Amino acid sequence: MLCIWAFAQHAYAQVKQEELFPDGTPIPEWFLNPTKVSLDELGTPYILTDHEVLNDSTVLQTERIQKVIDKAHSQGGGVVIIPKGTFMSGALFFKPNTHLHVAEGAVLKGSDNIAHYPKMPSRMEGQSLEYFPALVNAYGVDGFTISGKGTIDGNGLKFWEAFWQRREEDPECTNLEVSRPRLVFIWDSDNVQVQDVKLHNAGFWTSHYYQCNNVKILDLHIYSPHEPVKAPSTDAIDLDVCSNVLIKGCYMSVNDDAIALKGGKGPWADTASDNGENTNIIIEDCEFGFCHSALTCGSESIHNKNILMRNCYVNEARRLLWLKMRPDTPQKYEYITVENIKGQAYSMIYVKPWTQFFDLKGRKEVPLSYSENITMRNIDLDCEIFFDIATTEYDKLSDFTFRNLDIEAENATYDKSLIQDLTMDNVKVNGDLIK
Repeated sequence: MLCIWAFAQHAYAQVKQEELFPDGTPIPEWFLNPTKVSLDELGTPYILTDHEVLNDSTVLQTERIQKVIDKAHSQGGGVVIIPKGTFMSGALFFKPNTHLHVAEGAVLKGSDNIAHYPKMPSRMEGQSLEYFPALVNAYGVDGFTISGKGTIDGNGLKFWEAFWQRREEDPECTNLEVSRPRLVFIWDSDNVQVQDVKLHNAGFWTSHYYQCNNVKILDLHIYSPHEPVKAPSTDAIDLDVCSNVLIKGCYMSVNDDAIALKGGKGPWADTASDNGENTNIIIEDCEFGFCHSALTCGSESIHNKNILMRNCYVNEARRLLWLKMRPDTPQKYEYITVENIKGQAYSMIYVKPWTQFFDLKGRKEVPLSYSENITMRNIDLDCEIFFDIATTEYDKLSDFTFRNLDIEAENATYDKSLIQDLTMDNVKVNGDLIK
């Protein structure tokens, strides 16, 4: 019996020892606990239809729903419940000690009139600026929870059509030239949990977390179409100056990046107090449908560290891992591991300069961008391009490891000289072992 106990303890220690971030530091227990928040933990329930909100999908009810949120806040907190039915609203703002629960069969539907999202101080594309809020907003709401098996629907078709019309008029137009709301925006909030809901048809980014710590995103279904009308810039999850984030069990299919790490842009982005790094991010047990990339660093990014993506299935992604090297912004991407991945993508890894809207703003020298300690291992992937990398003198790639890869690729070429200290261990491309 003692020997069995000793063996079990040794096996447990081995498992514990393996739970490390890419830089070798231990993963805290917090990340290993995906327990859902139950409705009865969230305080007094405030069901919309008990508070003069109509179950009528054709009536805009922003003010009535906001009154329910404000009432919950004023009476010490509680959970605002969207019951079965469809309820249309413009921008809503959750307050401290309030939560949102979208019941199964319920739809919180966004207005498609931008006037129902009044401009205010916000954060978009690596800048602090006046912009339109999201449908669901939480600013400084520690402990905020979105739960339930219902749907938050951005009703984005009019916004998408307006964007493509503007892009047709001016191919160089920026994303911000067309007025569009996000679906969910959570700012300066810690200990956040978003679970089970469907986030569909966003007008712009689907969910944006800015300056948040300790965020769990569990079992979401995030979708915006790429055909017949493309839903532009509908990133599934944007992490912007965040630390300690667990993304687990989610399905993501959008017409842009699935998970994008942001944090600031511009030649002096690393000195601005409203910018910063993303650290300690775990993405696991997720499925990716159509997207421009499953995991993207950039283009508004200055420092990403300890990013671990594992145990995922990828289908129809344009890229598995995309490192956007922005030549007008000082960047450092380090200790990123992508492991235990199966499926299909156009490119396994894509690293190239991101030159759209390049602007040195008077800075004479071009800042350098670094990608270091990048590991891709235990990957079984069908793709068009295996090694989709092209750099300039301003992009410094070093300490990459490719291990236990089984890749089928139309284009199997690679250039080891682009990466300083590239290790390839048991890498098969089209059945041939790379030596």
